Amino acid sequence: MAFKVGNKAVYPAHGVVQIRAVESKEICGTIRDFYILHVVDSDVTLMVPTDNAATVGLRPVITRKQIIRIYDILKSKEKNGNHHNGGQSWNKRYREYSDKLKSGDIFEVALVLRDISLLQKGKDLSFGEKRIMDTARSLLVKEISIAKNLEEDSVTKEIENLLA
Repeated sequence: MAFKVGNKAVYPAHGVVQIRAVESKEICGTIRDFYILHVVDSDVTLMVPTDNAATVGLRPVITRKQIIRIYDILKSKEKNGNHHNGGQSWNKRYREYSDKLKSGDIFEVALVLRDISLLQKGKDLSFGEKRIMDTARSLLVKEISIAKNLEEDSVTKEIENLLA
């Protein structure tokens, strides 16, 4: 998918970005076009080759229909596999959760937030698990607030109510 300057998109592990420019740069004798991405709510700027955007996971912001699916995931108390029975060591769980967050798949991010929330009801979370939970919540809140054109605070409240 081609993005235009001004579009908002999602870049895995960074969250919502805005396309600031499309620039041609010469690298090793080859001229390539790059999206210049600004990470929303930070000072980070990224460059992604336009012909490589899909490969790295750059994607459009979710639709309202997809938000319904995310909310269904968050509401669900279905435990996902063996993550909650303590049958997995925390560091294996941590690696799995990290991989899901880096995937850029918003539904995987929702599963991580739900799974850690369920886990938290049964035990104290480790520092790493709390950090993953905060990252997952932040990625969801930012993208949903942009998709719904709502303040982040109200989206945070919606998510907390679904997880309660």
